[in-house]
Amino acid sequence: MIDGLDQNISKKLRAKNALLAFAILLGLVPVTTPSAQAQTFTDLHNFIGSDGGFSQSGLIRDSKGNLYGTTTVGGSVDQGVVFKVDASGHASVLHTFTAAPSDGGGPHAGLIRDKAGNLYGTTSGGGAYGAGTVFKLSKTRKFTLLHSFTGGSDGGAPYGGLIQDEAGNLYGDTQSGGNSTGLGVVFKLSKTGKLAVLHSFSGPDGANPYLTSLIMDAKGNLYGVTQQGGASNFGVVYRVSKSGKFTLLHSFAGGTGDGCEAMGTPAMDKAGNLYGTTEACGSSSEGTVWKLSKNGSETVLHNFDDSDNNDGAFPYAGVIIDAKGNLYGDTQVGGIDYGTVYELSPDGAITILHDFVGGSADGANPYGGLIRDAPGNLYGTTQNGGNNYGTVWKLAP
Repeated sequence: MIDGLDQNISKKLRAKNALLAFAILLGLVPVTTPSAQAQTFTDLHNFIGSDGGFSQSGLIRDSKGNLYGTTTVGGSVDQGVVFKVDASGHASVLHTFTAAPSDGGGPHAGLIRDKAGNLYGTTSGGGAYGAGTVFKLSKTRKFTLLHSFTGGSDGGAPYGGLIQDEAGNLYGDTQSGGNSTGLGVVFKLSKTGKLAVLHSFSGPDGANPYLTSLIMDAKGNLYGVTQQGGASNFGVVYRVSKSGKFTLLHSFAGGTGDGCEAMGTPAMDKAGNLYGTTEACGSSSEGTVWKLSKNGSETVLHNFDDSDNNDGAFPYAGVIIDAKGNLYGDTQVGGIDYGTVYELSPDGAITILHDFVGGSADGANPYGGLIRDAPGNLYGTTQNGGNNYGTVWKLAP
């Protein structure tokens, strides 16, 4: 099933494809990939459906180089899987979701892993009430349903992932449920399985967090974004303290001067500045990369503009940051037209590291965020491409 947001993107993409095809016909646009890339791309795994499909998750990586993630569909009953791809590219299914009352279904977010090697994640559906779950998967592949969302006061439809504090408590958000407005919640799940709602969104303070996970600072404050709500209903950046105090940090204004529809996971530098992406708006209506200083001042660092097919468009996934302050992310479309991986320097200069071209040896349409190892290799997933069910990939400098 394609939700409303994906339908909107599909309309944008069809219109963009039509313009691109016309330009190619006139000889105005080259059909080759831009040649300024010095990266080495490796297609680590192509999903085939039975082992998963259409991954929208980011990845995590253990000390042995194994990668872990989820797929939204695929598996034996087409409800998604938890997968592992080892350093040699061999893939295995660790769990197949069934959407049964004792299971989950349709995971969109990535996983986290504790020191013992247990994996934790969310599903947007399934569980006892059909409104999504929080789950644990042990090293021995034992599945434990930690919480079934009711869709009511405790929230429903968690499309984002989890974070874990040193005490083992889990934190996340849901797209719906909560108070009477049903616009989503920020929650805490204790080690004993008790769920506490830290904040229920009501609209002016944000609404409907989608495909986004939280981050936590050294003091235990949580930071996140919402796709909608705020002063202009274009999304917000917010903070929730350890005691549950909510602070609205920024309301996106939309239009050409700001972004709108904030998604993905934000990043924080050592000074406490926040960074992230918006899926839309900005000067070309194709999304932005933004910075929010500790004093609440927002700066648009980059406006995506793929009119020349050398940038990207519609970033879903947020950004990660390296020790030098460079940001890394991906776009769902743009470039040749199947999305890009980019690097953005502290002074705002963008470099396209990879252009997805689809096909069996590449991927198409990345939704999930990136991870980066010590040597600087980037890893991620694509929703499409490969064998038409998406891919897991590596990009080496």
